[in-house]
Amino acid sequence: MKIHQLISIFRPARRGGFAARLLVVILQLAAARLHAGDPRTNSWYTAYAGQYARIYTNDLCRTNGYAVTTWTNGTTIQSLPSYCGVQEVYSSSNWVYVRSTGLGSHVMGAWYLNSAHTTYFPAFPTNQQILFRIPRTNAVPATKSTSGGGAVGIAVDGVVLFNNWDAYVWNGTNDAAQGQVSSTGYWYRDAYVNEGLTFDPANAHQPGSGQYHYHANPPALRYELGDNVNFNTTTKVYTEGTNTTKHSPILGWAADGFPIYGPYGYSSSNNPSSGVRRMVSGYVIRNGSYGTSNLTVNGRSTLPAWACRLFNVASNIQSGPAVSTSYPLGRYQEDNDYLGDHGYVIGRDFDLDEYNGRYCVTPEFPAGTYAYFVAIDTNGNPAYPYNLGMAYFGSPAGGSVSSITEAVVTNFLGNTNLPAKLAAPAVAAGNVTLTWSAVEGGSYEVVATTNLTAWTVIASNLAPNKITGAYTNTTAAPKQFYRVARTAVASYTSAGVTSITAVSGSTVAPGGSASRGTTVTVTITLPSTPPNPPANAPVSSVTLAGSITGTSITDSTSGTVVATFSIPSTASTGLQTISVSFTSGPTYTVSGLTIN
Repeated sequence: MKIHQLISIFRPARRGGFAARLLVVILQLAAARLHAGDPRTNSWYTAYAGQYARIYTNDLCRTNGYAVTTWTNGTTIQSLPSYCGVQEVYSSSNWVYVRSTGLGSHVMGAWYLNSAHTTYFPAFPTNQQILFRIPRTNAVPATKSTSGGGAVGIAVDGVVLFNNWDAYVWNGTNDAAQGQVSSTGYWYRDAYVNEGLTFDPANAHQPGSGQYHYHANPPALRYELGDNVNFNTTTKVYTEGTNTTKHSPILGWAADGFPIYGPYGYSSSNNPSSGVRRMVSGYVIRNGSYGTSNLTVNGRSTLPAWACRLFNVASNIQSGPAVSTSYPLGRYQEDNDYLGDHGYVIGRDFDLDEYNGRYCVTPEFPAGTYAYFVAIDTNGNPAYPYNLGMAYFGSPAGGSVSSITEAVVTNFLGNTNLPAKLAAPAVAAGNVTLTWSAVEGGSYEVVATTNLTAWTVIASNLAPNKITGAYTNTTAAPKQFYRVARTAVASYTSAGVTSITAVSGSTVAPGGSASRGTTVTVTITLPSTPPNPPANAPVSSVTLAGSITGTSITDSTSGTVVATFSIPSTASTGLQTISVSFTSGPTYTVSGLTIN
């Protein structure tokens, strides 16, 4: 018995059409080749972009593996499912834009206020509809910017990264909440030390706004990326591996455009053959060791040198509270000192500078880059300053934006834009088992034919298991062709609508996207089957989305057609097809241009 498979298209297939060949669109542009190898555009973790975000609401649910896709605690509510993590990636010459729900692809939760886990944390995460951008080039100013509160970067799974501060600072009398770093107080509280009890096993939590975020070493993300983390399937907790010989992957990007790696790098910063080991933080607690002041004995009477440089203040500008049970050593970031200020040498005695990074070569940057590294201690616990210090090494030009105001390349589209991809069928005793990549919440149909002419629906309303669809067909036919199409999708909360204001008359990006109300020129590469007409063969029409007529059509190279489209402000949004018809020749239909 011969079994033939066909890759399904993005949208439900027309049941009567001939679909024996895979149609691939490549909207050619030199910028695409430029962006193709850039880790800023290709390091995003999108394996689960078609899967719902999930949480454990308590420890019992966690140990029993019972996760939910909608939730409420009366304060923060996720009433419909939401797809997890990164859902869109765009790029221009200067920026990379990432749209995300901000929800982890690992199961999140549960959260408590105490170590006994008897008091629940008052907030759950919710879809944040994030649009975050990072610069593609890096400026390194002499005067550094404080990283402050809120998002200082974004992880490759679309979860935002916070710095090492919990938004409380000693004001001379007590610990007071402050919206951002200011000069009204010093002795900034350490988020991991003061809030660590509220973190879930992924080392993340959220405030009342529902913004799930990482402050320190993110073991769940590292486990997904294969970065020397083990997962206990019974307790659903993560532990550091005992050995690694592999450089850590990129875990995220700071707002200054520099990468943030896991804790393992090359022993010699500029030698990829030097072996891999844990990167050692440049900070130590101020207990009298390494030439530091013993704060327990001397009191919090002076700021460390790194803080004086950052805030441009004198060492004794403000005393902190005496070390006590209520104000233990380690409570404040200024309880830590930088070894470089005490005669120790980076690259010999420790690895990471006061910003928690170093210049080095990495697998993604073989020519070298500045890079931050997650800091952990010898036991695998988070170590100060965790992800990055109280200041950025580079200029933090990136951050959250409300829209995209330039023409961009579409590098990735998730959730319902994801195609169903058939795996090789399994055949046994007349049973043909089909499996395909699916979108959770989708409904699928399987159609079959023996002659590639008459297609018959043999199964419909098939619900996938998360992001995997499956169907077994029993048949006695000597040969059979199959294809799968998504016919519907359940309601969900989106990652938000990305407004892109392209420059009128621009050439659209490979991949590609263009906004309504703009005029764009598209370079279309035709499928090789059927054989392409010769160069300058007469083209009868080029249409976008079935009704937008192309103008200024040229085909000076065989297999390539260039056309200009004026996209109406009322055009349908989403992924659209382009049809190219030749006079007295074949018609080609390709998909791949997204109208925003």
